[in-house]
Amino acid sequence: MKEKKKEKNQKVCMENVAIVLHDTRIPENIGAAARAAANMGVGQLILSAPRNFDMERVLKVATHSAAGLVEAMKVCNTLTEALGEFNWIVGTTARLGGTRRVNVSPADLATKLIPISSKNRVAVLFGPEDRGLTNEDLQLCHDLVNIPTAGFSSLNLAQAVMVICYELFKARTLEPEFYIPRLACRHELQNMYKDLKETFAKIHYINHENPEHRLDKARSFLSRYQLQSREVSIIRGLCRQVTRYGDKCYQDGLSAGATCAPKTQDHG
Repeated sequence: MKEKKKEKNQKVCMENVAIVLHDTRIPENIGAAARAAANMGVGQLILSAPRNFDMERVLKVATHSAAGLVEAMKVCNTLTEALGEFNWIVGTTARLGGTRRVNVSPADLATKLIPISSKNRVAVLFGPEDRGLTNEDLQLCHDLVNIPTAGFSSLNLAQAVMVICYELFKARTLEPEFYIPRLACRHELQNMYKDLKETFAKIHYINHENPEHRLDKARSFLSRYQLQSREVSIIRGLCRQVTRYGDKCYQDGLSAGATCAPKTQDHG
């Protein structure tokens, strides 16, 4: 008789979830966002390139309950540094259309992260208060999430953090027990995309005047899959082999041309 899979009430592993605030302008907003995240059990707070950073002003708004999260938070100079070790990154956006194809709602995101967060570090990325994340920032993300509103989208940073964290905290599912293994981190993916860009350029697959256009399509395609480290290694290995083969063909062509070139006669 086939053994029935064990079922249990699964939830998002909040200890593996980090809130990443990029290019924030107002220290009090960091404190308010930390307070919201701490209430929902978020494991880490990371700041990326904050402006006007003032710990005293942050702690004043964060209050005692979120002081531990604030005091342990990591401050990074760049967004790439802040996200480098994460296996799954979710970007938040209020603007829609164009290249901003939102994949999930906050509730759907929470359900999706239940198996992912079990073995992987997850970052939820928020942009600056006045304009949000840029298209370049969103290239680093696997998913995009939008908080639906009644037509007037004017949530402040702490409100947006609270909505997302609340959905993550309350998400539960009763399904056969399963998990998603460790995925490639952002640092590994960035190296892969660098190799792809160089390979695409060598085989003239991309327009040299606008190489990011074709690469964006590759990012969009590959982000649909939960790539593991060994799969990233395979793709990078293929890129190396394509490059080596192209270089060999080029050198063979030079050698063949030199061999076939007519010899000049000496009439001296």
